Amino acid sequence: MQTYVILRRSAWESAEDLDDAAAVSSRVADEEMADQVRWIRSYVLSEEDGTLGTICIYQAEDDDAIMEHAQRAELPVDEVLPVADTVIIRDDP
Repeated sequence: MQTYVILRRSAWESAEDLDDAAAVSSRVADEEMADQVRWIRSYVLSEEDGTLGTICIYQAEDDDAIMEHAQRAELPVDEVLPVADTVIIRDDP
């Protein structure tokens, strides 16, 4: 599987909206697309307009699987970037 970064800007009005979206995303990934997509982690962004965005790290068969997962989970996608390599200086806090 390839690792991808997915940018979702200003996608949620509140933390509750984000939690609801995360629950749907997890269900779709784990139950419907387990052999195609794995959600690794997300970083939540405080956007200038008060909304929340995310930078999500996924592993997937290809970018089509990323887009299919987003469509099934009704998630926005602003940009999908394949990761070329990982450099770890320190573990995530």
